Amino acid sequence: MVRTALFNWAFARHTGGTFVFRIEDTDSARDSEESYNALLDSLRWLGLDWDEGPEVGGEYGPYRQSDRLPVYAEVAKRLRAGGFAYDCYCSATELEARRELAKSQGRTPGYDGKCRELTDEQISAYEDEGREPVLRFRMPDRDYEWDDLVRGSITFAAEHVPDYVLVRGNGEPLYTLVNPVDDALMRITHVLRGEDLLSSTPRQIALYEALAAIGVSDGTTPRFGHLPYVMGEGNRKLSKRDPESSLLMYRETGYLPEALLNYLALLGWSMGDDQEFFSKEQMAEVFTLERVNQNPARFDLVKCTAINGDWIRSLAPAELVERITPFLVTAGLIPQQPTAEQLALLAASAPLIQERMENLSQSVGMLSFLLVPPERFVVDAADLGVLGVEAASTLTAARAVLVGLPTWRTAAIHEALTGALVDGLGLKPKLAFTPLRVAITGRRISPPLFESMEILGKSGCLARLDAAIGGG
Repeated sequence: MVRTALFNWAFARHTGGTFVFRIEDTDSARDSEESYNALLDSLRWLGLDWDEGPEVGGEYGPYRQSDRLPVYAEVAKRLRAGGFAYDCYCSATELEARRELAKSQGRTPGYDGKCRELTDEQISAYEDEGREPVLRFRMPDRDYEWDDLVRGSITFAAEHVPDYVLVRGNGEPLYTLVNPVDDALMRITHVLRGEDLLSSTPRQIALYEALAAIGVSDGTTPRFGHLPYVMGEGNRKLSKRDPESSLLMYRETGYLPEALLNYLALLGWSMGDDQEFFSKEQMAEVFTLERVNQNPARFDLVKCTAINGDWIRSLAPAELVERITPFLVTAGLIPQQPTAEQLALLAASAPLIQERMENLSQSVGMLSFLLVPPERFVVDAADLGVLGVEAASTLTAARAVLVGLPTWRTAAIHEALTGALVDGLGLKPKLAFTPLRVAITGRRISPPLFESMEILGKSGCLARLDAAIGGG
């Protein structure tokens, strides 16, 4: 959904068009107020602003389909009256049996038109049985051809486009009715959507013609462009159930919306000149449908994460602090309104982790040793072994040289520890500084050690060394 929205947004911005955002929520069993609000929140987070739609308004509102049910009911009534649609009383069991029969006889499965020309007596008999009819569109017996904006000339033979349902038996309108009606009434000129909807296009073209005949539209049919599939693991189509499809997962993990849009743009489209790092605004400047690839694109989480890391490194330090703050607040490391001292600590430490981060949530693990109160500091269980008995002499020597250090600055700390541990004890840097790193930060992998020690402060570092020596 997000990639489709992005391509439509970029196309509208590049061509000077109007980006219309509609909410498709006519499925009462699936749609809810919660999902509606989540969708709006997601697009706001991504920065995909719309020109017409919810919260913005527009000439052709309302833009939430559940608010337009009387419109669809009236159009359905006019389609039936005009002979473009008819009531179908076939049960699901009967339809399935006839589909299986068609397949066994080598015929194209699909609705066979059984209810197209029912007599009054047949209708009465069905209604006496208590059957609730669906409203089915009467497809003209002809082939349909159109010039797809992405795939070029496409033709569907009449036998592959049978009559289809517009309204359920309970009166609930389906996507097959509401979207073309909204397209017509809202004067939609271009639609970019997924390849999975390609087979619905001939049906919609026929419905647009019927809508014009009953005076609902001015006869304009939108131009369609069908975007390639996005494939997941095992070269299968990525589905909504796949973890990679969860926008909330990326948001909670700490992917930047700019990075996510950047990567999604690469799934089926090219900026040109092998450029893979760009903003959505830069994309819109050059976006053309000629650069959309017809072949399926493969979602690569590793590459998506790498691009996210590039975006994190492109942030100004102050902005990085702003971006990681909500994650630190959620982890309980800082309050909702950080103190001036905490903000200063973040400003000093953020540049240390910026080169090492792949997502914003990693800031919690990387900075927790600087932010937790002394009583809450613990060494990661996986790294406790580094602080065994053999590390005690190294940590003792480090403490001895640090306690008398007159200047607590990165360069001075580095020089003193190198002299005491590498030159004095003859240790290789890795053996000298790994126990020290674990004792100070609680982890083998951390921001740069000496810079971190400067930020933590002399008393904090000595206290942690004392604890590690005592524990060893």
